Amino acid sequence: MVKMAVKLMRAVQYDSYGGGAAGLKHVEVPVPTPDKDEVLLKLEATSLNPLDLRFQNGVNRPFVTRKFPVIPGTDVAGEVVEVGSSVVTFKAGDKVVAILNLLIGGGLAEYAVAKESLTVPRPENVSAAEGACLPIAALTAHKALVDIAGIKLDGSGPRMNILVTAASGGVGHYAVQLAKLGNTHVTGTCGARNIEFVKSLGADEVLDYKTPEGATLKSPSGQKYDAVVHCSKDIPWSRFEPNLSDSGKVIDLTPGPSAICTYVFQKLTFSKKQLLPFILIPKGDKELNLLVRLVKEGKFKTVVDSKHPLSKAQDAWAKIIDGHATGKIIVEQ
Repeated sequence: MVKMAVKLMRAVQYDSYGGGAAGLKHVEVPVPTPDKDEVLLKLEATSLNPLDLRFQNGVNRPFVTRKFPVIPGTDVAGEVVEVGSSVVTFKAGDKVVAILNLLIGGGLAEYAVAKESLTVPRPENVSAAEGACLPIAALTAHKALVDIAGIKLDGSGPRMNILVTAASGGVGHYAVQLAKLGNTHVTGTCGARNIEFVKSLGADEVLDYKTPEGATLKSPSGQKYDAVVHCSKDIPWSRFEPNLSDSGKVIDLTPGPSAICTYVFQKLTFSKKQLLPFILIPKGDKELNLLVRLVKEGKFKTVVDSKHPLSKAQDAWAKIIDGHATGKIIVEQ
């Protein structure tokens, strides 16, 4: 019997927890085969998220054991080259945006498989880099603002005051823009070098978090916040609480043990002001389709901090570790 030659692809992977950028290795592995409900993509761009680094550092270890080696990266854009037997939405040659399985990844490679249900068409005027930036970061901002804070993106909702911490980062720069599509007054926090950038996104007020005034999180106009999209770390509840309206919410996107304890205590004491830990679990393509359409229509933009070839993926990983990117970090295949 003649064995079929296995097609190989370039990929970047790690084979243990920890290790940072130095833990990433360049390898050649077989091109994956799509299941019946999946599409095989030739990748053009992958965006990195702090969540990728948290997975490498074992944040999921108490709950889910990862199978090594791991090819990281979940947010991708590319071209469909093969479809599973039950796929009806896509065909070979379609340009798409997709979010890969959060626990398996696969984005730092030349090819990857994605569920049909988590893949959306990419219009011609939306670049691969713009599309790849959207899944986790923009979906997180959308769900925090729409599903939890209750903002109406068509501006029909009640007037709300919103605070976005780390407003120049991946999730933050999306949250400012999405909030401004609603009927909101937005205050953002960032470092001094990004103040004008955050204003350009539509923020009404911007706080330099390194100044004494900025550290208090108090709105310069004295308004209390109805909701906070909390994208940074290490800000205690005690700093948020005096700046919240009577039923204000802090939506914590990077919750640690103390956030969970605060949440439980507030539930037990029926507190109107709430700290709400948030974890994104993508379930379908509706919101991602909406976000791609907003980019297409020019109502919403992706800001790319830097682009790196797959051969220099370690450089992109180091920028994620540094934690001071303005917008999103892209690896191009």
